[in-house]
Amino acid sequence: MAGVLDGIRVLDFGRYIAGPWCAALLGDFGAEVIRIERIGGGEDRFVLPLSETDDSGAMFLQVNRNKRGMTLDPVSEKGRAVVRRLVETADVVVANLPEAALKQLGIDYATLSAIKPDIILTTATAFGYGGPYERKVGFDTVAQAMCGIMYLSGHPGEPMKSFSPWVDYSTATLAAFGTAMALMNRDKTGEGQEVQGALLASALTVTNAALMEQAVKKVNRVATGNRGQLSAPSDVFQTKDGSVLVITVGQPMFNRWATLMGEEHWLTDHRFKDDDARGWNGEAISERMQAWCAERTTAEVMDVLEKARLPVAPVYSPQQTLEDPHVRAAGFYEAMDYPGVNVPAPVVRTPVTMKKTPGTVRHRAPQLGEHTEAILGEIGYSAGEIAALREEGVI
Repeated sequence: MAGVLDGIRVLDFGRYIAGPWCAALLGDFGAEVIRIERIGGGEDRFVLPLSETDDSGAMFLQVNRNKRGMTLDPVSEKGRAVVRRLVETADVVVANLPEAALKQLGIDYATLSAIKPDIILTTATAFGYGGPYERKVGFDTVAQAMCGIMYLSGHPGEPMKSFSPWVDYSTATLAAFGTAMALMNRDKTGEGQEVQGALLASALTVTNAALMEQAVKKVNRVATGNRGQLSAPSDVFQTKDGSVLVITVGQPMFNRWATLMGEEHWLTDHRFKDDDARGWNGEAISERMQAWCAERTTAEVMDVLEKARLPVAPVYSPQQTLEDPHVRAAGFYEAMDYPGVNVPAPVVRTPVTMKKTPGTVRHRAPQLGEHTEAILGEIGYSAGEIAALREEGVI
C-alpha cells in the first residue's frame, strides 16, 4: 500500500526525541528517511540499552524505525560536500539543534535554500526565537519546570516532573504536523520554508488553560498529589491488592457516583454543586471514595465502577501494561527484532490511524552506519571515493 508521503526524502540530523520522532512519524506515512549520525554514534543511540552487541537503546529503536542510517562528519570540508549532495536530493531536513549548530553543520535555512530553493527545514529548539533565552540549551524537563506543570504536580513544596518526556514527544508530533502543512503549501506554491518548534511552546500549549485561569482570576493553585482539582472524585485510590485511578467529570457521572455510595447528601451539599466546586472541595470526596475502595479488590472496584459507567483504570507497572489484554488485542505494538536483542522489542505503532492510508512500521531502526555506503552510492560516490572518505574519517 502506498504511503501518503511516498516520494518524499527526509534527512534527519536530529538527536534524542524531538527531531527523530518527528522524522519517524513522516517515515511511518511513507517518507524515505535517512538518519545521519556522528561517527561513533550519538548519545541518543545508547539510552536504555537493549542490545548486547552494539548498546543500541530502546528509545533509539522506537524513534528511528523506518529509517536508513549513515554516519558522517558534516563539519569537515568533504563532509559538507556530502551534505550538499544529500540536500540536492531531499525535500525535508529535520534538525532539533540551535541556530549556531545549524550554521556550523551547513544546514541552516539560508544555506539549505541556496542549494535547493524548495527545501523545508524543520527545527526544534528549547525556547524558540525572539526572547532572551533563545540561545540557552534545554531538555524536556526544563520546559516541564518552566510551564508550571511541575509546580502543580506532586505535593506542595515538592514539585514533580513526569518520568516520560511528554514535552519532547509533543514537540516532535507538532513538528511533524507543521512539516506536513509545509509540504502541502509547497505543492500549491512551489515554495519551501522553515518550520520551527520549541519545547517551551509545546509545554505552554498543554498548560495554557491553567495559565489563563491564573492570569485572569489569580487563583494561585498548589499541587494536590494525584487528586484532581477540576472535578471529584478524581484521584488514585488504594484497594485491597493494588491501586486504581477514578475520575468523574460532569453532573451525570457525579450523580451516578453518589447513587453508588448510597448517600444522597453529596447531591444537596453546596460544596459539591458542580465540577468546579467539587474540585476545590475534593478532599472530602476522595476520603469517602478511598474508604469504599479499601474494602474491595481492584477487580471488584473495576467491575462495579464499569457497570456504573464511571471511568476507572488500574494503576499498572510497565510489565502489567505489556500484559494487558486490550493493549495486546488492539495491536498497539509491533514486535520488532534487532541485532543483539534477545527477544523482539514491542515498538509502538503509528499512534494515529488513517483508514485508507495508514502509517506503518516497515523495518527496524538502523545499526550504526548500516546504510552509509548504499546512500553515498545513490548520490554519485564511487566505491573508491567511499573508501577514501572512510579512510579519512569523514564517514
